[in-house]
Amino acid sequence: MKSFRTELEDPIVEHDILELERKIFAFKEGTIDEEKFRSLRLARGVYGQRQEGVQMVRIKIPYGKCTAQQLRRIAEVSDEYSNGNLHITTRQDIQIHYVCLDRTPELWATLEKDDITMREACGNTIRNITASPSAGIDPNEPFDVTPYAHAFFEYFLRNPICQDMGRKIKIAFSSSLEDDAITFTHDIGFIPVLKDGIRGFKMLVGGGIGAQPRVADVLREFISVEEFIPFSEAVVRVFDQYGERNRRNKARMKFLIKEQGFDTFLNRVLDVYQSINPKTIVIEPTADLTFTKTENYTAEFTSNESFERWKKSNVFSQKQKGYVAVGIAVDRGDISSDKARALAEVVEAFCGDDLRFTIGQSILLRGVKEQNIDALYEALHALELAKPGYHKVNDIVACPGTDTCNLGIASSMGLAKELQRVIEDEYAEVIENHQLSIKISGCMNACGQHAIADIGFQGMTIKSNGNIAPATQVLLGGGVLGNGEGRYADKALKVPAKRTPEVLRWLLDDFDTNSENGETFLKYYLRKETDYFYQNLKGYADITTLTPKDFMDWGTDVTYEKAIGVGECAGVTIDLVQTLLFDAEEYIEKAKETLESESWASSIYNSYSGRIRAAKALLTTRSAKINSHHSIIDAFENNFPTYQSLEGESFGEITRLLNSTAPSKAFAERYYNETVHVLNWIKEYRNAQQN
Repeated sequence: MKSFRTELEDPIVEHDILELERKIFAFKEGTIDEEKFRSLRLARGVYGQRQEGVQMVRIKIPYGKCTAQQLRRIAEVSDEYSNGNLHITTRQDIQIHYVCLDRTPELWATLEKDDITMREACGNTIRNITASPSAGIDPNEPFDVTPYAHAFFEYFLRNPICQDMGRKIKIAFSSSLEDDAITFTHDIGFIPVLKDGIRGFKMLVGGGIGAQPRVADVLREFISVEEFIPFSEAVVRVFDQYGERNRRNKARMKFLIKEQGFDTFLNRVLDVYQSINPKTIVIEPTADLTFTKTENYTAEFTSNESFERWKKSNVFSQKQKGYVAVGIAVDRGDISSDKARALAEVVEAFCGDDLRFTIGQSILLRGVKEQNIDALYEALHALELAKPGYHKVNDIVACPGTDTCNLGIASSMGLAKELQRVIEDEYAEVIENHQLSIKISGCMNACGQHAIADIGFQGMTIKSNGNIAPATQVLLGGGVLGNGEGRYADKALKVPAKRTPEVLRWLLDDFDTNSENGETFLKYYLRKETDYFYQNLKGYADITTLTPKDFMDWGTDVTYEKAIGVGECAGVTIDLVQTLLFDAEEYIEKAKETLESESWASSIYNSYSGRIRAAKALLTTRSAKINSHHSIIDAFENNFPTYQSLEGESFGEITRLLNSTAPSKAFAERYYNETVHVLNWIKEYRNAQQN
């Protein structure tokens, strides 16, 4: 542990890592409970794994942008602390698995040497900011969204308003109306717009996939690039204050908007926005990207069919004349550390030191000279990274499933491997001729995005003669429609998992035979309608003819056993009185620290968080509704009407000043003192009740 204490230059980062180390020690000593510790480690990227005694570490890669040196560092960390594998996620993160909990602070410190963070990669926080991998090079973009996505990431990282929300918030920036960042599925999404020459965004809220998918609402048809971050803060504050806290399956923003109604939600956002200061933030746009690599490389191979197929499906023109982007299809998102290091050398030789991980679990290289395409292919081919089919039907998206995830029901990775084999061995013409997507999730949570695929598969189970077998829910007709619109796939039927390849063969054969000239899979599906597919596929759903192999999942030769652990995707809700009071004291201490550093807004929100937790602690002894911050405020006033602030206001009156008062030194000091007062009052009340 010596290295991070002596080499890290950022005291805030060092404090974060030291705090994680202290909390690990406290947890092992039994001085903090498991649920409290889980909440803390999740916000620092340390996630429980299906296998006992090891952790998954999620590395946050904002909008997927990674330099060659950062890729080397991640590979080094995977070798040192994990198993030498990097897994690209659908959030443009990198995950490594089988990490010892005690070594996570040291691992984090090693990453920070190249400005890579784990902070808020998991838990009830604003998760990794995603964006189009083609941002800055997209011929159709109104402007480059990269600096705005980066400013958003920096603004909310460690921001006190989003450290312990009811659930996570996911953000996406698309580069154009094509919406390849699927903003319609996000809690908050942005599509760039030019209005009378002014840069801004179409802003969407309340989207989500999961078991109850919802297309996002348009919150603003246009909001300027100077206003969008403060306005987003208002959205986050409303979610934090009004969002569900107890029922985890109802705690996302989409449910809050549904329950409140869109107009009520919008009015609350507008009210909160009035108290935010400043209301505009100037972000310097990047100049048009230029790529300065001047080397020209000569390939030593003769053009062949494989090269031509690769060039057709994996090479894309940039808006910068003379340059192309090159996609790398990464099988199931897994790349070895050795291959990652070798790829870093290729990036430095051929690109502008700028690769992007994609939400399709692949990699996009940018700034490649057109005359170097042949030589780049040769270099990638040597690394077995020149497979045709970037973001095509054989570039299958799959979550880790039962390989490592606590919530996994079925082997999404094993199924993806088999389906990829079927496609590449039997349907090469489909790869070349059609833009068609396959996505697989190991459970209903949709980390594999199965609900927005042309052909989606979700892991499930079936029962036959009292025995349980792995199964696949087949979904059809999902996709992006553009400009913030999308279509969620329909559930067609459920089949035994081992029959899924036969279902795929029928779908591809029928599409190839019956689709009209140039027809997309979505149009073909809508024209044929759901019942057509059900009637033709229902034979595969028959469970009266199962064989012993049907009771084994893909990638294993043992009998299937359904084993679901405790999910940690959204952290936990903590209701113990002592834990809540401890939380309150920690937030009040943070309020004091930020007050002393003259960070007025941060101090005010830390004070607010402290008083809410203190109030909830006392209310857990009453049969009160405490499923949101505002229900806590109301319940405290109803149950403890004798409480008065230092200046005579009620608990609700002083607490709600947060949303009507602009940050200032005077208000931050007053709010802090009032929060110390309420904590002391609650402790005295509790002591009196106990005695």
